[in-house]
Amino acid sequence: MTAETSDDTALTRPMTDPFGRRISYLRVSVTDRCDLRCFYCMSEDMTFLPKADLLTLEELDRLCSAFVHRGVKKLRLTGGEPLVRRNVMSLVRSLSRHLKSGALSELTMTTNATQLAKYATELADCGVRRINVSLDTLDPDKFRTVTRWGDLDRVLAGIEAARAAGLAVKINAVALKNMNEDEIPELIGWAHGKGMALTLIEVMPMGEIGEGRIDQYLPLSLLRSRLAQKYTMTDLDETTGGPARYVRVAETGGTIGFITPMTHNFCESCNRVRITCTGTLHTCLGHEDASDLRKPLRASVTDEQLNQAIDRAIGLKPKGHDFIIDRRHNRPSVSRHMSVTGG
Repeated sequence: MTAETSDDTALTRPMTDPFGRRISYLRVSVTDRCDLRCFYCMSEDMTFLPKADLLTLEELDRLCSAFVHRGVKKLRLTGGEPLVRRNVMSLVRSLSRHLKSGALSELTMTTNATQLAKYATELADCGVRRINVSLDTLDPDKFRTVTRWGDLDRVLAGIEAARAAGLAVKINAVALKNMNEDEIPELIGWAHGKGMALTLIEVMPMGEIGEGRIDQYLPLSLLRSRLAQKYTMTDLDETTGGPARYVRVAETGGTIGFITPMTHNFCESCNRVRITCTGTLHTCLGHEDASDLRKPLRASVTDEQLNQAIDRAIGLKPKGHDFIIDRRHNRPSVSRHMSVTGG
């Protein structure tokens, strides 16, 4: 075997963690900035990273491509709010080449939909087939309370633009005690009535937000038991590659996903890693693990050092996370905000 062949093999070697899980799903935050300030995610007076600290769009492309060459089949762009990053569509357009080659099975995005009316058609033209939209309430006043200043009509217009462009839309709603818990059936009826799936998510203890999460936390086990009194729900085996467990609702024909990092550890089949907009790799959402990929990325025009850093990081991926929210643990489990890590 020649040295060149050996190098080529190393650069395309699949990524497998110490527990035998093949890494095939990459989430990449393209910015920590957002045009909303959801109170469970950010403090109102957030200090964002200096723009000079962020990877360039060209560096993000090269980094994502390195992971695709190593076996990543699903790539999700996140933020903050990814669509507020200047010229972000040039990155989406460039990454779409991996869809055309067949190396990548899915290129998708999580968004708050405030910019979606502007970009939905272009996303579809780039090969994006479905997106996740974060939306916790259909009440305009509650929406302004949750987001601190958001315009619900603008979000709903973005969702309709996405649907008109042919994008499949899944709604992600964080279950919030004393805020939207009584509104969940309305969200179900609205989403399923438009052919959209709904995923419910527990509050996660990430980053200081200026208030205690114990006052926000609603266990989905409790919420599901309430929903079972109204709906006939059948467990499904299907998965979209993420941590949600899905049910079919007989009364609506739609699906509900439950993401339960607090009440049920979903780590046993974790095939995901996350990269921040600064090039830091996190192999677990609930650990302070961090591997710098920016330095090896910039150290050489080849990917040899980058792949060595990726291998070291994947080799340290923990078996699971340790999220806790109770009166004794009312501090963040990890110091970084979700907007930095990538949702």
